Amino acid sequence: MKQNSDRKIKRIVIKIGSNILASAEQGLNTRRLSSLSKEISEVIDAGNEVVIVSSGAVAAGLKKLNLKKIPKDIQLKQAAAAIGQSSLMWAYEQNFARFNKKVAQILLTRNDVENRLRYINAKNTIFTLMSYGVIPLINENDPVAVDEIKFGDNDMLAALTAGLVEADMLIILSDVEGLYSMDPINKGSKIIKHVDKITPDIEKMAGGKSSAVGTGGMYSKLLAAKQANDHGIPVVVMSGKKSSLLPRFIHGKEVGTYFEPKKERLSSKKGWIAYGVRTKGSIRLDEGAVKALTEMGRSLLPSGIAGVEGGFEVGDYIKCLNADGKKIAKGLTNYSSKDLKQIKGKKTSEIEKILGYKYSDEVIHRDNLVIV
Repeated sequence: MKQNSDRKIKRIVIKIGSNILASAEQGLNTRRLSSLSKEISEVIDAGNEVVIVSSGAVAAGLKKLNLKKIPKDIQLKQAAAAIGQSSLMWAYEQNFARFNKKVAQILLTRNDVENRLRYINAKNTIFTLMSYGVIPLINENDPVAVDEIKFGDNDMLAALTAGLVEADMLIILSDVEGLYSMDPINKGSKIIKHVDKITPDIEKMAGGKSSAVGTGGMYSKLLAAKQANDHGIPVVVMSGKKSSLLPRFIHGKEVGTYFEPKKERLSSKKGWIAYGVRTKGSIRLDEGAVKALTEMGRSLLPSGIAGVEGGFEVGDYIKCLNADGKKIAKGLTNYSSKDLKQIKGKKTSEIEKILGYKYSDEVIHRDNLVIV
């Protein structure tokens, strides 16, 4: 099957890695940025909407600070990002202006995504920009982000963005051709053209979680692809260093590695619940509750709860675990951990008698729950 032969593509998120755009030694790679701007303009002129998730600010800033490598000092790294971000945006603006295209900067942290109102505001801003033919340029707000509010890398930010804008395709531009059967330096290594499902064996091809590939490596791209695929969004990982690959792919040519999406697409809200917010605690479910959620499409009632772990309040997002501790769902709780410890295993008719009040029959309503 051809990579995109049976899928209509209209809205595309393109993630551009820092090693494509900049380095500490050379600063911004203006030649490559010029070439990519031309190719992306061709994609837009073919009738597509494009949102760019771009790395490169830190590397660009290091050159200006005469630093040869990324510093461990978080404040110095943030300073480099602040200096480099303006250079990066100016370079994008100049290059796209040659093709009569305007760009707009949007900087995000995880807090922006976890807050539902700010998440919707970001979405509305992006859609407004696209309605005016402006290319949204998204990056993590590195100058203010710290570990607890960072996405970790822009691959995951790109996957979140793809879900946010309900993209038809996520394209990740990397410094390699795609996913290889083994380390590309090995003689017998070959590129995997099509991945139906990201399995543990596929993850091993990318080096796995403990690999030296590290943040932003192929394993990170697999995690991003898996997240986007769960949204129902196909993903392609291709080289960002070779010219003309983007237009070739858009016109139906096989390029890089194509990751097949799930057939059922998550709604924007369900996708946000699944990946946009972090959980505050967890509850263990009995076998009947697991079946009711996963097979029967029902809400979670207190009678199906066998245990409560961690501390959380009303309106927090929590994990639902089966008897073996495997995560099977995630959702917004109508009761605190303190309350759930009192009503777990009880019928809904007993809630008010036990607590003295009742917010809802459901601990987690189906509309606020995602099966994972």
